[in-house]
Amino acid sequence: MNKNLAVLTAVGHDRIGIVDDLTSSIEQSGGNILESRMSVLGGEFAVIMLVSGEKRTISSLITNQEKMEKEIELHIEIKPTNQPDQDLNGIPYTLKCVSLDSPGIIHTVTRYIRTEGINIENLETETAHAPWTGAPLFRMKANVIVPLSVSVQELRNGLNRLEQEKDLDISFKAVTGKV
Repeated sequence: MNKNLAVLTAVGHDRIGIVDDLTSSIEQSGGNILESRMSVLGGEFAVIMLVSGEKRTISSLITNQEKMEKEIELHIEIKPTNQPDQDLNGIPYTLKCVSLDSPGIIHTVTRYIRTEGINIENLETETAHAPWTGAPLFRMKANVIVPLSVSVQELRNGLNRLEQEKDLDISFKAVTGKV
């Protein structure tokens, strides 16, 4: 596996073929996409990718960034990075939260997670309309790593307090296997 890595982020007006154009540019430079997350938010396309390649490949991507931006019509950032220093010791959990939508839910939950020393590996949120009433619903799903030093029972107690204080429905379950 190539050890030279870069994180590429890009955002721009969504259009048909945008993923093909971006991935073609990366492939032509000799890069390999190891991981990616892509989404359309509003009318904007957003992507974050972990790209690997020879040192000259990563350098070429950085050098050709402005050219790629003009050709693909995306704002692109490329940042060289390294493999993580070490895997975080802990147990993977999935945290889900559902509530009527209101400002501050993400901040409230993530602040609590931070104060408990828990790392968020992935977090997704969305809003939708509730069936029957049409009220705006908020949904959040986070994959976290709970350090072995953290009491899961105390963590659950804190999440229960958040549920009561902020009128949230939170589930917190250990991940039993990776897909």
